[in-house]
Amino acid sequence: MALLAVKLLMFLLVISGKPGSAAALDDCVFLGEEEKNSLYEDGDVVVGGLFPLHYSPLSSLISFCPGFSSRALRWMQTMAFAIQEINQRSDLLPQLKLGFHIRDSCDDIPVSLRASLLLVNGQPESCAAINRTVSSVNYYFLLFQVSYFASCSCLSNQREFPTFMRTMPSDTFQVRALAQLVSYFSWTWVGVIGVESDYARFAIQLFLQESVQYGVCAAYTHFYPVTLSQQALDELLDMSSSKVIINFCSESEMQGILREVRRRNISGLQWITSEAWATAKSLWEKSADLLTGTLGFAIRRAAVIPGLKRHLTSLNPAHIHKSAFLAEFWEETFKCRLNGSVNKHSHGAVSYLDRPPCDGMEDLNDVYSPYSDVTQLRVSYNVYKAVYLVAHALQDMSICKIGKGPFLNGTCADPKNFKPWQLIHYMKRANFSALGEKISFDQNGDPIAYYDLLNWQRRPDGSLHLVKVGFYDASSSAGRSLVINDSAIRWPLGKQAFRSVCSDSCPPGSRIARRKGEPICCYDCVPYALECSRCSEDTWSNNARNLCIPKTIEYLSYHELVGILLCVASVLGAFISISIIVLFHTYKATPLVRANNMELSFLLLVFLVVCFLVGLLFIGEPSDWLCRIRYPAFGISFALCISCLLAKTAVVLMAFRATLPGSNVMKWFGSNQQRASVLLGTAVQVIICLIWLLTSPPHATSNTDYHSATIIIECVTGSEVGFWCVLGYIGILACMCFVTAFLARKLPDNFNEAKFITFSMLIFFAVWITFIPVYVSTAGKYTVAVHIFAILASAFGLLFCIFAPKCYILILKPEKNSKKHMMQR
Repeated sequence: MALLAVKLLMFLLVISGKPGSAAALDDCVFLGEEEKNSLYEDGDVVVGGLFPLHYSPLSSLISFCPGFSSRALRWMQTMAFAIQEINQRSDLLPQLKLGFHIRDSCDDIPVSLRASLLLVNGQPESCAAINRTVSSVNYYFLLFQVSYFASCSCLSNQREFPTFMRTMPSDTFQVRALAQLVSYFSWTWVGVIGVESDYARFAIQLFLQESVQYGVCAAYTHFYPVTLSQQALDELLDMSSSKVIINFCSESEMQGILREVRRRNISGLQWITSEAWATAKSLWEKSADLLTGTLGFAIRRAAVIPGLKRHLTSLNPAHIHKSAFLAEFWEETFKCRLNGSVNKHSHGAVSYLDRPPCDGMEDLNDVYSPYSDVTQLRVSYNVYKAVYLVAHALQDMSICKIGKGPFLNGTCADPKNFKPWQLIHYMKRANFSALGEKISFDQNGDPIAYYDLLNWQRRPDGSLHLVKVGFYDASSSAGRSLVINDSAIRWPLGKQAFRSVCSDSCPPGSRIARRKGEPICCYDCVPYALECSRCSEDTWSNNARNLCIPKTIEYLSYHELVGILLCVASVLGAFISISIIVLFHTYKATPLVRANNMELSFLLLVFLVVCFLVGLLFIGEPSDWLCRIRYPAFGISFALCISCLLAKTAVVLMAFRATLPGSNVMKWFGSNQQRASVLLGTAVQVIICLIWLLTSPPHATSNTDYHSATIIIECVTGSEVGFWCVLGYIGILACMCFVTAFLARKLPDNFNEAKFITFSMLIFFAVWITFIPVYVSTAGKYTVAVHIFAILASAFGLLFCIFAPKCYILILKPEKNSKKHMMQR
């Protein structure tokens, strides 16, 4: 029966009335000496407690347990403290006094059962006749049990254990956390061991089921006896084929395993603890080098229980003589002998007669002991919550109103004389707060699971530092329940986690072949058969030719260096053009600006701003609408610029022709005619672009022909004829402008622009003649970059050749900006 698991025998019993008050026990004789092996305080309701104060029994027939646990004594004292704290409160059970009766379970099943009967009877076992024992056992199984340390998932079965509750989460949640932990670090080959008990059996069974969904395999599973013989240790350690080992046991069994590990000089093991020994600092004292880097889940820690530290350290020689527990702890802690100490304590402690007598000046504040260490209040916190669960259930029972009660005909229960099943009703519905935490239970009597992930690290002084490196919260959504801070973890060896796999991942070009009769984590790698399949258009084969991977997307982006430089150049050109417009507007009344057709100069500068900004349309991911804008915008903007230049040169040339006798040619080159010539020259380009857009417009496409690993997103012209017509028409206008300017280059005028226009046209021709072969021979984003470069270079050529000399005079040689200087020739 699962009730016989050792960890289950750490619980609290709720006893209505005083122990030993049953009429059937009236003929028992109280022996007295046995009560020194317990802690007792009377009350209206007495809460019994069993704690593993001693361990490693030498015999199951006698209570002779040599190992003493100061940690368990702290749990005992926490129970007593919680009950005394409740008795002092005015808002909780003001009309009821709680008592306690605490005994040692010796971490042993027979001793635990005997202690349980003593708690119920209130008498030593020498009083227990057969009939009374049977009666007591029946009464015992009717009592409600609240465990502070039993985590076996078997106890969630309310049909089999209807009177059981706990403040310790079920192993179901711990196992899920462990499975996710080993999966997180890619440990797919782990050893799973545990002490021969229901606790370990159920936990390992659950782990093997849970780990399958994470692809984790057990390298071996092994159960070892509570009392570890050399043969048992040999069987355990001879099968260690994995460096990562999960161990479901308590600290007493772990001590024996660590001794054998040291004897065999085994190192480099990654221990994964169960919650039973995740905070067992006593293991560190002799095995620090073997446990460095250990990982494990521990139950929720209470930051502080107010007043507990003072209660624990308030012990003095006047108090400890009342209990053999306290006397043994005192002698063990201070290495001295109390007056009246015998050769052997009644619980089996070794003789202290060879030690000096205690002088009465000992102080627990002057020494370190796990008993007074309140930095890791985990099990102690569970004990504290268990006591408060009982108190709140009794409180709910005490405020019940007759006629509205939960029992037959609306009756209520008497908090001082209740039936066990009546208390069960209230405890299963308990919902309260303890130290700021909301306490509630599910339908199985289990609390909401929350674990701290602890890493065992060495401090500079060699002591143990339990570092929280993560947590598991069962109430969180799937995939978010486990949180780990990898950078805070210290590993047994090196700076990263072990690799623990049965078979390494198969290399490219091979596949997994399962080994018959072995776990799924163990396999062979065999080459693929020579069968090929074609990748889709947007993917291509990797170097190993065993996987289709996405192709690289390529276009001229604002985020790459070339795109950034061209963008800056475009914006800079537009800024300079706008600055010249501002400068010319400031000096618009001066001879220099008024000469050579001021209106056309301003129009030319505006159109140059547009030319510079058109370059930005060529940067970024192409789309259909962007492609249909960029080419017409390029063609029309340059047609406007060249048309303005053509009009300016024609006016200069005709102006000097008009000085000949009898010539009236200038009437055809007035302001209106100049504007009309610009519009006419541009209108032809607009018509070409409209025909192009209506017949076969440019559009975006994905080009995969140039490079197999790259998808080039680009604008295609749609109609090559349309593109070259646009470019050709710009060339025709440029040729006309060049010829006109060349003819007017030597006309007598200090401000004659014809020679500067001639130079600008030469640069224009050089740029675009070079552009054609480069444009045809490049592909992808470099084609776009060449196009933008040609636009910017020709625009800068026009800007600087025509306007730089004028800006030089306006800014640096203002004395030349006069009508006198202009008319010198």
